[in-house]
Amino acid sequence: MHTGSPAARTSLTVLALVAAILALVLGGAGSAFAHAGLSGSDPADGSVLQAAPQQVTLTFTESVSFSEDSLRVLSPENERANPRPAQHVDGKDNTARVELSDELPQGTYTVAWRVVSADGHPISGAFIFSIGKPSDTTVVVATGSLEDTAAGRLYGFLRYVAYSGLALLVGAAAFVLVCWPTAGAVRAVRRLLAVGWAALAASTVALLLLRGPYETAGALTSAFDLSRLGRTVTGRPGIALIARLVLLASAAVLLKRLAVRLDRHDDGKVPDDLGAPVRLAGAVLALALAFTWASAEHASAGIQVPLAIPVSVLHLLAMGVWLGGLITLAILLRRREPGSSAIPASAIGRFSTLAFTAIAVLVGTGMYQSWRQVGSWEALSTTSFGRILAVKIAAVVLVLGVAYFSRRWTARLVHEGSSPAAEPPAVPEPERVRVVQTVGAPPSPTGSEPGSASGAPAGGEPGDDTEPPAAETDGYRRSLRRTVAAEAVLGVVVLAITTLLTGTQPSRAAADRAPTATAQEPQAKVVTVPFEMGTANKRGTVQITLAPGRVGENTVEAIVFTADGGLATVPELRLTLTQDDLGIGPLDAKLKNQKGYWAAYDLRLPMPGVWTLNVTVRTTDIDQVTVRDTVRIT
Repeated sequence: MHTGSPAARTSLTVLALVAAILALVLGGAGSAFAHAGLSGSDPADGSVLQAAPQQVTLTFTESVSFSEDSLRVLSPENERANPRPAQHVDGKDNTARVELSDELPQGTYTVAWRVVSADGHPISGAFIFSIGKPSDTTVVVATGSLEDTAAGRLYGFLRYVAYSGLALLVGAAAFVLVCWPTAGAVRAVRRLLAVGWAALAASTVALLLLRGPYETAGALTSAFDLSRLGRTVTGRPGIALIARLVLLASAAVLLKRLAVRLDRHDDGKVPDDLGAPVRLAGAVLALALAFTWASAEHASAGIQVPLAIPVSVLHLLAMGVWLGGLITLAILLRRREPGSSAIPASAIGRFSTLAFTAIAVLVGTGMYQSWRQVGSWEALSTTSFGRILAVKIAAVVLVLGVAYFSRRWTARLVHEGSSPAAEPPAVPEPERVRVVQTVGAPPSPTGSEPGSASGAPAGGEPGDDTEPPAAETDGYRRSLRRTVAAEAVLGVVVLAITTLLTGTQPSRAAADRAPTATAQEPQAKVVTVPFEMGTANKRGTVQITLAPGRVGENTVEAIVFTADGGLATVPELRLTLTQDDLGIGPLDAKLKNQKGYWAAYDLRLPMPGVWTLNVTVRTTDIDQVTVRDTVRIT
């Protein structure tokens, strides 16, 4: 392969354009959201236990996988409290459980977890529970984006390269096998096939190595850790990547044999005994390659999986046939190599029909996937997945508008190519007639040259500016070249948005997870503070409720109880909150007497952490006491 040739430079330029647009569109897209979510835990988040539990159990909205270090329980001193790794509970794939050490001291414990959801994306989180009473903790849990690591960013970019390579490989192969099945066409797109194959193969190898660091948020150097690579190849994403490499090796053998056979045929046509088997083998390989994506991403989780996987395969193949075919057509329309034949109008017409079919499949399968993953019209504007999908729909509509003009130019080109006027008329060999002429005689009045069959002038009539059919056809090709190039660029943008959607949490999954997660979370923080005046009948407790007990605006209600549990009426009750570690406060809750209890409805807490409650209770004009307790705000 001569990489310096115009065709090679064009192929590399197209690949660079694909990568550049992907990086431009997706570089600031933000972090991706995974499919699964934590639906419950035992102990629950924020709970205070009287006795130390023997184990910690997590339940997720779908099946998850994890490594030895996926679930950690950390003491207030940031020491491991679980001596053994997590296991599934009773064979349930959506659970994770770790056993705890014996004789755990009192205080606040942090549970940090990072698992891989069924669609191949890692998810993580943390929550706390306390034994005896809450305490300060030295544990610091990373709160950054899962994708905001060197391995995560590189893994995301390589996923886009893999999609681009698949589109180039499938689209170029479909173009020459269906639209222009000639030996010359195969040779013309051989370099483009090689670029697509190489991009897909190289990105797949890199994804396989980076899968371990991507799942565990490890360093890039851990990509060559054999033990971590061994765990990767036994998981579903790793098996899919290995299968993709095997299929690519088979495709390389097929392309090599096809090239050898074609080099033996100079008649310009693919042999009949070669065309049908190659088309069948190519279709099988394309289906299998697309399946390696569908079996390990969104289609493999959620509702209607048996239907969603084949629909996803068709969607991906239609994308490759359409977008890769467009890039192939754009390159062939710009060929300027000496001795290269122009692509015939009939081949362009066949691709127009093929592209229309591919777009129809894209729209149909896309509508099903949108319904399956969004679930409601409201989710289009209220979820990240819905908003990205709305952008994709707008881009597809724009592509369809450009495609309309491409089909118009194609129809004109095909019409001119099939019209007799489009071909230059055959000029018969002039009949030689012996004309007797006197030496020195003047020229013939008709102006004909000796030996001419007629008196027609050799050139056109002066002032005749009618455009020859060939020039008109060239004009159609130039217009088609421009619209196809625009359509291809927009198609790359659609591919970029589609790739982003594969890493974004579907709206239906978010809606299904929210009620369960909310039901498991405490709706309020309740603190009971005893007080004592030092005299009889002046002992009691103050029950303070903060709802929801989180950063932001809270409702505060305070009730005073007597020593025997009855309601008590006091003339004044004050509550202030401070956070000594950060030097915040005191914040006055400004409680107001509500005839039986005290309340405030606009207490705003600016920071999470342990806050100190300062409660002042005045029972008479001269008797009052201030007591303190703590509450953890999340």
